[in-house]
Amino acid sequence: MGKGQFITTEVAGNGGERGEFRVWERVQDAFSDRSCLAYWRYPLFSAQGKYRKEPDILILDRQLGIIVIEVKSVRIHQISHINGHRWHYQGFYQKTGSPYQQAERQVWALLKRCEREPGLTSGVMSRAIVALPYITQEQWQEKQFDRLISAPPILFENHLRLTAIAQFCQQVENISPLTPGTSLSEQQWQLLLSLISGTPTFQPNPSTRWRLYPSPSRAEILTQARQQFSQLDLAQETLAKTIPPGVQRIRGIAGSGKTVILCQKAAHMHLKYPDWKIAIVFFSRSLYQTITEQLDRWLRHFSDGQVGYNSRNRNLRVFHGWGAKGQPGFYRFLSRLSGIPPRTVSDTLRSAPHEALAEVCIDLLHRGKIPQVFDAILIDEGQDFLVQDSIKFEQKQPFYWLAYQALRPCNSLHPEQRCLIWAMDEYQHLDPQQVTTVRDLFGSDLGHLLNGVHPGNIAKTEILCKSYRTPAQVLRVAYGLAMGIFRPQGCLSQLCQKSDWQALGFEVTGDILPGQTITLTRLLDAELNPVSQLASGALIEFQAYDSRQEELAHLADRLRQNLRQDGLKPSRDILVILLGSRIQTRQLEPMVVEVLLRKGIDVYLPGHKQDSYSKNDFWCEGCVTVSTIEKAKGNEADMVYAIALDHIAQDESNLSLRNHLFIALTRTRAWVRISGVGNHPLYQELHQLLRSDNSLTFILPTQFGRSLSLTDISEVIDRYTAGDRNFQGMNLKGAQLPGINLSQANFIHTQFQEANLENAQLQGTKFIFANLSQTNLRGANLRQAKLIGANLSDAQLEGADLTHADLSDANLDGAQF
Repeated sequence: MGKGQFITTEVAGNGGERGEFRVWERVQDAFSDRSCLAYWRYPLFSAQGKYRKEPDILILDRQLGIIVIEVKSVRIHQISHINGHRWHYQGFYQKTGSPYQQAERQVWALLKRCEREPGLTSGVMSRAIVALPYITQEQWQEKQFDRLISAPPILFENHLRLTAIAQFCQQVENISPLTPGTSLSEQQWQLLLSLISGTPTFQPNPSTRWRLYPSPSRAEILTQARQQFSQLDLAQETLAKTIPPGVQRIRGIAGSGKTVILCQKAAHMHLKYPDWKIAIVFFSRSLYQTITEQLDRWLRHFSDGQVGYNSRNRNLRVFHGWGAKGQPGFYRFLSRLSGIPPRTVSDTLRSAPHEALAEVCIDLLHRGKIPQVFDAILIDEGQDFLVQDSIKFEQKQPFYWLAYQALRPCNSLHPEQRCLIWAMDEYQHLDPQQVTTVRDLFGSDLGHLLNGVHPGNIAKTEILCKSYRTPAQVLRVAYGLAMGIFRPQGCLSQLCQKSDWQALGFEVTGDILPGQTITLTRLLDAELNPVSQLASGALIEFQAYDSRQEELAHLADRLRQNLRQDGLKPSRDILVILLGSRIQTRQLEPMVVEVLLRKGIDVYLPGHKQDSYSKNDFWCEGCVTVSTIEKAKGNEADMVYAIALDHIAQDESNLSLRNHLFIALTRTRAWVRISGVGNHPLYQELHQLLRSDNSLTFILPTQFGRSLSLTDISEVIDRYTAGDRNFQGMNLKGAQLPGINLSQANFIHTQFQEANLENAQLQGTKFIFANLSQTNLRGANLRQAKLIGANLSDAQLEGADLTHADLSDANLDGAQF
């Protein structure tokens, strides 16, 4: 990270925050060319009376170490006197304060974290500083505060002027450090970034179980992999640490950290705003364990161990989407608040769980007035709540509309913006359909909710394309099977734009056109998952058997080898997933259990109450978990067995079953073994994918069953086709849209720089204040287009029809006509 990176965790509000933001802007100006990471309102909360206080500004700088700046937006006349470190105010929102001690305490809390890491014990330089954006150095001296023995290091209004930016860093460097130190090495720097962000860092494991097994065992490989700490992912870190003032959609591939990010956000919100009513909601009951553990981890991380997750806390609730007797879920909770008796599964007409949930949500929306009781709702595995158009509520997704109705507005001036955050991966939907736009979720009147960005440049939508869980080799095979790209009859699903493939982490060679040959490459990245570099054998294997008995016997033998020779633990290290329909897996489950128990392998079935474990638990100590795909969603293991592939092969054109297979394969952190009975064409697809190394070359079909659009570029096309015309403020930089028809659309303040709109139909389109710099508009129809104040610098406009176009105040520097 060579250049400065800056994370604004929430939008500035009152006057005091505007003072902080002024300091924050100068920090960004001054540190922009330095190797640093800085936060406005980093979520480290220390007790301050009833509430908890976080640092106003935290800077991590490779040369200067840790810097905490406490900002006081006070005027000189509001400081009556100073006794030691305590300041006494008049006409201010508080009577007294100790700003320097506050900053000092936060520095010490961060240094305490550093002491836990062997690589940082030699000492990290640190500084605590007070910033006074509304007081000049001369005013301070006039009151003789500078003569006090306890006078802290201060950045005055003088230092925040644009003319003083060049000296700002030097001013900080001249302040005596709290702790001495030197410039950090590259390894120390990466370790500090990982430590502060909360990404996994190496903690020595006292267990040496792997030494009992022949080298190199799987346990030894995993131990080596976990000794390599994860480097900071800025996209993840920014998403996790920000509180959006409205809706936010997070799309991410399997293993990209969506659940972790949502739990970080929920913990941050709860510590920042303890009076807020916050709900984190999910579809699969087996996620209770994962989410409560993650919430507890992040609450303790942000509070320096002072606060943990408490299921009795009514301000931070963990909800299953539906709920059960004795364990209220999101729907049941709102139903009771609305005065409507909640319905059960047996009361519905639909057999699919997500459709049954949609049915009762529609009933509640029709019968009751939904109270606005939450300040924030975060939805994990958001694709699981989606239903087909025929089951919608007034052209809206029922569960999402219910959640939206239960939220208070973030801002009285923009009541449509409510803090609803959802994370999804359409490839993990058990009932495949077209990708859902915000218009499909909330109706045409709110189709603009995700346009552009929130104030403070906080993202409204983000795509995470790096998988920290699943190795690249496995992901490549999983996507190939999900889409059927080597299927003799042609692909079953397809992505529309190169940008969509890139959003999944693939490099694309060739044109995305029917009948054309393209090559997809997914580069191996040892920084994401080191197992791929440490393991000598294949990470993904397939074996076909003549009978089910033979398949299960070999499964038991492999599990015994994992436990006795590989050093793997039965719980959390190993997962067996049953493939197929509900009827098929219900028949297969007792067969698997019988074989494994006969071989001395203890088994745990999630969803079945067993000893002291509840139906919500997915793991049981000492047992190998055997699960259906519905319960396995959201969980992961080092060694995954996906058995009975023949169940999918017998209905290989079924996109839902192919998605089942995708989910099963992407549960692994290291190895996955697929098995099935007989011989089927799907097996040949799989063999071809296993032989394909790092690239997949195939011909795009002229027809396919499902078209997926993941990026803003593709979403614009889908929404325009559906009749939407409002795309104000969207980011379409570099969009490849030659010949497209976007006539009469609203692209006010939209980013189009470096896009290709050659020969596009743009008649009457509004590009007011849009950025069209370096955009290819050759031959475009811009008749009657509104280009008022647009940036057309260096745009290519040769042959464009600009008849009656309004170019008032447009920037045409370097434009070619």
